Amino acid sequence: MYAVEKNTNILYRINPTTSAVETLGEVPILAGLNYTYGAVYFDGDGRFYISANQTGTVYVIQSVQDVTTTSSMDSNLFAFGPSSASNDGARCPTAPVAQEICDNGIDDDGDGLIDCEDPSCSGFGSCEEIAAPTTANDGGLESNGRLSESINKRNFNRAKKSYKFDQKSARRITKSNVDYANRTDNSFQLQDFVPLTSINEDYAIDSTPTDLLNITNATEVYAVDYMRNDASIASILALKTENGVYEHTKYICDRLLGAELISVSTIDINDQAFIKSIIKNADGSYEYVLSLSAKVVNNDTNFAVESHWNLDVYETEVTFYNFQIWSDSIDDLYSLTQEVLNLLDVVKPISGYDLSTPPTVFVRKGKYNNGALDLQIINTNATENITFDSGFRETETSDFNYTSSNLDLNENYITDIQVPTGKLFDVGFRIGDGIHTPDDLFMSDGPWGIDDSQASTVVTNYAISPNTNDFDAADFPIERNLSLSATTSTYFAAYRALTPRFKAVDLTDYNSFKLQAKGTGDLEITFVKQSITNWEEQYKTNITLTENFQNFEILFSEFRSSLSGNLVLDDMVTIVFTMVSEDGSRTTKEMHVQDVRFSIGNTLSVNNVESETNVLAVYPNPMVTNANIHFTTTQTQTETVNITIYNQIGKVVYTTTVKAQPGKNQIAISRQHLSTGLYICKLSSTQSHYNPLKLLVK
Repeated sequence: MYAVEKNTNILYRINPTTSAVETLGEVPILAGLNYTYGAVYFDGDGRFYISANQTGTVYVIQSVQDVTTTSSMDSNLFAFGPSSASNDGARCPTAPVAQEICDNGIDDDGDGLIDCEDPSCSGFGSCEEIAAPTTANDGGLESNGRLSESINKRNFNRAKKSYKFDQKSARRITKSNVDYANRTDNSFQLQDFVPLTSINEDYAIDSTPTDLLNITNATEVYAVDYMRNDASIASILALKTENGVYEHTKYICDRLLGAELISVSTIDINDQAFIKSIIKNADGSYEYVLSLSAKVVNNDTNFAVESHWNLDVYETEVTFYNFQIWSDSIDDLYSLTQEVLNLLDVVKPISGYDLSTPPTVFVRKGKYNNGALDLQIINTNATENITFDSGFRETETSDFNYTSSNLDLNENYITDIQVPTGKLFDVGFRIGDGIHTPDDLFMSDGPWGIDDSQASTVVTNYAISPNTNDFDAADFPIERNLSLSATTSTYFAAYRALTPRFKAVDLTDYNSFKLQAKGTGDLEITFVKQSITNWEEQYKTNITLTENFQNFEILFSEFRSSLSGNLVLDDMVTIVFTMVSEDGSRTTKEMHVQDVRFSIGNTLSVNNVESETNVLAVYPNPMVTNANIHFTTTQTQTETVNITIYNQIGKVVYTTTVKAQPGKNQIAISRQHLSTGLYICKLSSTQSHYNPLKLLVK
């Protein structure tokens, strides 16, 4: 028989015949923990499973029968389950337990996680240990579309300034010596409830995102990152709200960023069952997350604590002190949450708890893709079907629409399902069986927004409309079209983030930028790269708009920067379209942009020329110093063709005559004396007709 002792975490082997007890040493994976191990299990291969009551984490010791006092003990995480105040373990001794093989590309244990994605593979073979969490400075955005425009502007301003929170230079925080129990003024502040030194961090830093105060329902905010070996191991984001609970939870919003909700279950802290969630971020890091809120009750003498999965369950129109806590380990999450509760209790004794149970059916991961939601749903209680209730907007400037439907899960544990939605910008939805706690999720595409920050700028029209054309499967589409008009003596701009939170995207597989556009005058296009910290060094180009829509294809090589080297779009964040008043006088301008995409097809080069007859093509366009006109003739012998270039008032500014060979032809032209602007190129011959083209000179 085997047992693990609380506090010491020592593994014992007990001979049931002689009652002899052998001490085998501390279980490595349990070192430093202080849990009760109420349930233990064996399987037929000698693996010994240990369940921690408070957190629900299951640990495993491999080949426990071979462990000796002199041999190393092979232990690791195995699974994450619900907490249990009183439990025991029993199982059929020869029944197999599915084990994740960490290098075969197969979901061996059927939990939807493959190889290194599975926590049981943490630290095995080529699988890295679970990585550090994000900083609290990045957190705290709304879980709905109510304030999306303000949030988008906040993120755009951060991207425009190349803002990045620097943990190394942030202010360090020292532990306060305030005696909360002897306060006489009944006052307190958020930092009174944020613990220090409770998880043996090397130091803690102030990571407060103060810009949340202008765009959310928070009236006070305070955040701390806990550092070990100069890396973040945990964070607490504390916020005061005066009109109900804070409208954000990491487990709702982070799934719109490509994160996965690995597990939802309970964790027992101070004899209360809180909901804990495990999130796998898009970068592969894991975060263990818990949210709670405290309100003052009983004539300001007590705190009451609420913690719910669904925001609409919280009491409304009251002041809350909200705490979002995340860590790189369940154990630190447990310790931080326990200390937050203890600090609350010291200031005002906690008189009660109102806690919800976790959802039994939830979305592990999802994304919006071409008019549909692709969802992976985890169904822990073999539910047959669930309801899907949603509110969505087709564009950033349209009203909400609402819909309800049923989804069939067929009692499967994992279901990959596509929910048709049509074109949309964002959607908030709820799934559930009508009995247990439902799951809520908010998803969004990268947003359009406007920069009208200049005092002289007045926006007269701003509208976003759905795309009417389908994109090529090989393109990277920028969905939805823009119309923007403004009066300014300086500038105004529109921007389009590629992801909901202005995260970088690798576009090195593409080589050109395509769009249709019309408007008044020059339009500057800027590609904002995350790695460039100076806005003036971002890569830019210009196109000239006319009153009619034109098709533009701009090679990446045509974007210019004061930096040396060609544009490499490995960390693209935002596209910015800017119009300026050239002479500083108040002027009204407009831009209309549609069918925007990044492309790898139909890009002209010396080795890739359109073979369509009667069509002219020019590369590069816009032309800076030189360009080549390409065309194909169907004649079987040489023919004489004339190239004529006209300016916008019809005056001939360039002409030449060449001999065209059968098949593909190329004619080199140079800018010479041509000024910046739009020109018309016409090719004519006595034997063939060619459609004219527009040439833009920069």
